Amino acid sequence: MQPYELTVAEAAEAVRTRTVSPVELVNSALERIARVQPRLRAFTAVTADRARATARQAETELAEGIHRGPLHGIPAGLKDLIDVAGLPTTASSRVRNGHRAQTDSTVAARLASAGTALVGKTHTHEFAYGLTTPQTVNAWHPERVAGGSSGGSAVAVAAGAAAFALGTDTGGSIRVPAALNGVVGLKPTYGLVPRHGVTSLAWSLDHVGPLTRTVEDAALVLAALVGHEPRDPASTPAPAVDYRPGPGTDLTGLRVGVPGNYYFDHVDPEVEAAVRRAIGRLEELGARLVDVEIPMTRYIRATQWGLMVPEATAYHERTLREVPDLYGTDVRVLLEAGELLSAGDYLRAQRARTLMRQAWQDMLEAVDLIAAPTVPLTAVNVGRTSVTWGDGSVESVPEAYVRLSAPANLTGVPSLSVPVGLDAAGLPIGMQLMGRPFGEAALLRAGHAYERTGTALGPPPEPAA
Repeated sequence: MQPYELTVAEAAEAVRTRTVSPVELVNSALERIARVQPRLRAFTAVTADRARATARQAETELAEGIHRGPLHGIPAGLKDLIDVAGLPTTASSRVRNGHRAQTDSTVAARLASAGTALVGKTHTHEFAYGLTTPQTVNAWHPERVAGGSSGGSAVAVAAGAAAFALGTDTGGSIRVPAALNGVVGLKPTYGLVPRHGVTSLAWSLDHVGPLTRTVEDAALVLAALVGHEPRDPASTPAPAVDYRPGPGTDLTGLRVGVPGNYYFDHVDPEVEAAVRRAIGRLEELGARLVDVEIPMTRYIRATQWGLMVPEATAYHERTLREVPDLYGTDVRVLLEAGELLSAGDYLRAQRARTLMRQAWQDMLEAVDLIAAPTVPLTAVNVGRTSVTWGDGSVESVPEAYVRLSAPANLTGVPSLSVPVGLDAAGLPIGMQLMGRPFGEAALLRAGHAYERTGTALGPPPEPAA
């Protein structure tokens, strides 16, 4: 096994016991990037010199008995919406040509304090306003979409180019690419991870979270990110929680809600079958399955777009007027559409979201978490724009990918996507676990227990030379 193949937990133990050095880890990751980046295009920039300098510092500190924790010397990527002092934050857009961050974002500063080695900034769908990340290709198949908007982060982790990466999630942008690339993606509770210094898409829906190869790794990264940040108005104090899941797989006493509506409607049969098998596995581990009814489903789509579109347009108001031609056509059209929505439309969406949050809170009193598909279909071919379901209805690809992930953004509840198999084309399928606000520990416990039953997908096929 090469060092780049180690999970965060494995690499942390190897570093702690001095069996692998941070320099070896980082060099292995950079060599991996050199191999896969020309084909996968996960990174906007590779920060090799910076990563090597951090690795050398980590090695010196460890030799002096200074150990900063499980992320010390671990190679990581950051979605290129996240400010790192002295580096460009391009948002994968020509609008940001010449931009350079003056200070670290809160999450970048916390990772630096933990000793993480930044190997590069990863591609996003332009300004995170899309579900495909067209610059990047899927880690499992070069003719399939990576998913978005944190597509670069998901592909980098899946391909072994980073031990973990951070993404952002406004309507599914961590969990969608995680599911499509066979990795773990965690959208924490709204406000748990600070967003100061992170380019916004829609302030009331934006989240920052990790993409990793295992659930245990997601817990280790999350622990380094949480904590109140007064410069983020939505930031909340972190509860005193040990996010690390235990070694066992016993889920006795855990109540898992299985939706009877919405989440299994208009879902590819292979996806539904794989997720239902995974839910059955949770039951075999001791969990009790409880039928639940998802509330207010007819309002989900309108509320998501009614919040996201005007908030995004407000953020881009000045540059949309000054340099509209620098935006990609798909993003510019959405930003211009936001100018047509009234204040009344926005307020109605806010009211609907408030009612939806309360309805979900009531629903979650009966269960500890809800299990459902992350996305209704696996990665589509690049350039495909729509999907036709069995009843003849047609849905655009972005709407299909956001449909099952948006409720967790609207309600602010935590959501974890875990790989649960491959379809007949060899493409990953994801299961989504959603819990109560600040209930990340329950999701991580269940996801980790499922993972330990020997259901890991393994790495994707090697890219063709």
